[in-house]
Amino acid sequence: MTGGASNQLKKDSRLLSAEAFSRVFEKATRSRDKWFTVLCRDNQKNHARLGLAISKRNCRFATGRNRIKRIVRESFRQHQASLAGLDVVVINQAAARAAGNRQLFDSLATHWSHCRKRTQAENAQE
Repeated sequence: MTGGASNQLKKDSRLLSAEAFSRVFEKATRSRDKWFTVLCRDNQKNHARLGLAISKRNCRFATGRNRIKRIVRESFRQHQASLAGLDVVVINQAAARAAGNRQLFDSLATHWSHCRKRTQAENAQE
């Protein structure tokens, strides 16, 4: 993972306002394991947006929080096309601090798949 403008998550691919976060929190599809809780909700757009809620309580040091955020953003970038139409908020659990990068990437891939399946099922019911 090298830095640079081409690798950044675009502004329209992020949840930026408190209202956007609140909208996801109020009626979300939830997926949880020992590393993350992932909330997702249909956004009526043709692209996915990511919000991060990486808490100091669950990961005390900034270096650890930054590592988790980098991993979440990179995983989201890799799966963004398949998450089109969803707003996603990722919350860390305490165990994420000690987990290896591969474990976190695998966990997130499972969450992305779960979000796609659940929201497709909900949309089919409506």
